Parts: sequence; C-alpha cells; structure tokens
Amino acid sequence: MIPSTPIPIPPASDTYYSLAFLLLLLAPLAIAGLALVNNGLGRSRSAAQAILGNLVIISVAVIAFALFGAAIAGNPVGTPGGAGHAFHAAGQSWNWIGSGSFLFSNFGSIPISAELALMFEMLGVAFAAIIPWGSGADRWRLAAGCVASAVIAGVVCPLIMHWVWGGGWLAGLGQNFSLGAGFIDPGGAATVQVVGGLSALALIWLLGPRAGKYPRVGISTAMPGHNAVYVLFGCLFCMVGWVAWNAAGAILWMNAPLAALPVVAVNTVLSAASALGATLAVTRYRFGKPDASLCANGWLAGLVTSSACAAVATPLQSIFAGAVAGIITPLLVELLELALSIDDPSGAIAAHASAGLWGLLAVGFFAPKSGQLLAQLVGIATLLGIVLPAVYLIFKLINRVIPFRVDPDGERMGMDLHELGGGAYPEFVIHRDESYR
Repeated sequence: MIPSTPIPIPPASDTYYSLAFLLLLLAPLAIAGLALVNNGLGRSRSAAQAILGNLVIISVAVIAFALFGAAIAGNPVGTPGGAGHAFHAAGQSWNWIGSGSFLFSNFGSIPISAELALMFEMLGVAFAAIIPWGSGADRWRLAAGCVASAVIAGVVCPLIMHWVWGGGWLAGLGQNFSLGAGFIDPGGAATVQVVGGLSALALIWLLGPRAGKYPRVGISTAMPGHNAVYVLFGCLFCMVGWVAWNAAGAILWMNAPLAALPVVAVNTVLSAASALGATLAVTRYRFGKPDASLCANGWLAGLVTSSACAAVATPLQSIFAGAVAGIITPLLVELLELALSIDDPSGAIAAHASAGLWGLLAVGFFAPKSGQLLAQLVGIATLLGIVLPAVYLIFKLINRVIPFRVDPDGERMGMDLHELGGGAYPEFVIHRDESYR
C-alpha cells in the first residue's frame, strides 16, 4: 500500500543495489517473451521478418536512447542532471524536460542509483518500441519500423519518463497541488505499456487492415496466429521477466525496502493468474471453448496491470485488478476487430494500452492518500490527450517520407520473401491464401 508518510530511502548498500542490478538482468526476459508472442500471433510467411524485426527494433531503440533519449529523460532527482528544465505558469513550476547528458557521456560518473535508473529506462524504451511491431505484423516495413522505434525510444518514452520518474510535472502533482503522492507508475504501465499500446493504435490507423481481413463491410476474416506454442511459451517468459521488472521498479521509483519485494512478486503473479482465469471464462462463455490467443492476451493484460499496482496493492486487490483486466481484454479485442475494423494481430491495444490505463486507474482506488485518484486521472488524460495525438502526427509525417506499408505484391508473397529473400520455414508449404485469387 502507499503509506500516508513518505517512504524513507533505504541506506545505500552493496546488497541493495546488487539486488536491483540482478533484477534488471532478468527483466529482458519479459521483452524476449513479448517477441515470441508477437512472432507466434503473426502469419508463418512473415515469421522470420517478425523475429528479426524485434531484434532490430530493440537495437535501434537502445541506441537512440543512449544518444539523446537519456538526456530528455534526465537523471533521478537528487543526482547530477536531475533537475530538468522548467517554466513557470499559474504560480507553479512545470518541469517538462530533462537536463541529462547526451551520448551517455557522464554515465560512469553518476551515482549507482542513477545508473540503475537509466538502465531500467533503456530496457523500458526497448520494451515499448516492440509493442507496435506486433500490431503491424504482415504489412509493416522493417525500415519504417526502425524509424518509428527511434522516435518512440529517443523522444516519446523519455519525455513521459521524465514527467513521471525524473521529477517532472506529473510527479510534482502531489507537492504542487496536494494530489496524493503525485502520479504513480512504479513499473512503467504508463511510460512503457500505454505508450507502446497507443503507438500501436496510431500505427494501425495509418496502416489499415491486412489484405483480405475485411472482404466486405461488416465481415471479418479470421487470420489466426501461426504458432500457438510460441505465444504461450512467450507468456511464461514474460512472467519471469515481469516479476523482476516490477521488483526493480519498486526499488528504483518507490524506494521499496527489501521486505516489500516479495509482496510485489506475489502481486505480479496473482494479477496475471486472475486475468488468465477471467479471460478463459469469458472466451469459454462467448465461443463455447477457451481461445488460446485471447487467453495469452489476458495473461499479458494481467502483467501490464501489475506494472501499475503491484507495488502499491494488497494481494486481494491484485487479484481483483487482474480479473477486471482479464474480462475487459477479450471483449475489447472483439469490439475493435468486429465493430471498429481495427486489425491488431497481437492485441496490443487491449493487452497493453487498455490494461495499462486500467492499472493506473486502479492505483487511484487502492491508494490511501487523498487526491491520488485525481492525480492518476490527470496522468491518464495526458496519455490520451497529448501522447496519442502526438504519436499519430509524428507517424503520419514519417509515413510521407518512408512509407509504412509494404506494397500489395510484397504482402501477398509474405514479408519474409519480400524483405529478407527467404522464408522462416523453407521446407514446408506454409500458406494457401484464397483472399488473393
């Protein structure tokens, strides 16, 4: 739970920082798991391009963050470069952008706490950048994906990270306006998951659906993922990485003592488990049998929800938050696909954007401090009212220079042959698509 008085910062010790470092070494398993999920939910003729794209996009993201994203994010308050740039309005100081060093030039000279924080943020931008990659499966060109990744990791994510983690104006809502403890996001539900999910939504609006997905108005063609084993095994990878991720976030952004970390881990697992159970029940009721891909989305939605509230909720509250996310996810996927004709192969909008927003809202309900719910609502409104339109506009401008969507012939033959010259499964006949006849 969020205490009524500030949490004392644990004394700097080798044990404390060594644990945070070890947790960050395990956290990339969540990224690897999501890459497997993205791959399995796409079509077999684009499998090699999908998994290579994850690697390339991660590489571009971490380089972009090191070159200039870290400067925008700034260092945590109390460390060199942590103050940021601010302007004054309505009698308050609005800290809007960080003042860190470009090119990671001072990385070795800042305190170990700041180094670990930047490491967390670097992994976070890589995580956010691959979320829309799965939504653009089977039609998004790799070159365009790299440029979009550089924008997300170099500008968009770092700016939100500064607002939330670097002493920015969202974090200052508590001090300046007495809104609880300010906007709370210890595990990156806003800075990573919602930003990635909203980027996926902006991308889909620009790309449009896959060829043959909507042959006639009101009709949706099923295009199931090519490998459910990849998807479900990726979910298991995600659980391991997410437990480490949330625990590291609790240490770095909530100053959680070591005794609080088991609760964070338990809450993470409980949120995912209850979300899976809820999604399984919903799909069993809706379709007569559980749906594997939607259950995977439900599991991810529970993990995303835990990123917001695992460090501030009780186990019972985590079960409730995960169950709500698990109910919403399959219903929202169905609504987006059938009613709004939004073709999202990976389910990123529901599993990352929607679940992240719900988790952030849940923090406001669970927090004991007065005004916390309003602080969370201000952060959510910022994400929907500023981040989504800005990302859409940036992507639209990039699309004019580097077209996002592959040409029809390339989509027909598959992204593997078109962009890589060879398929992931060369010894097998991997598809027979009637929609192009």
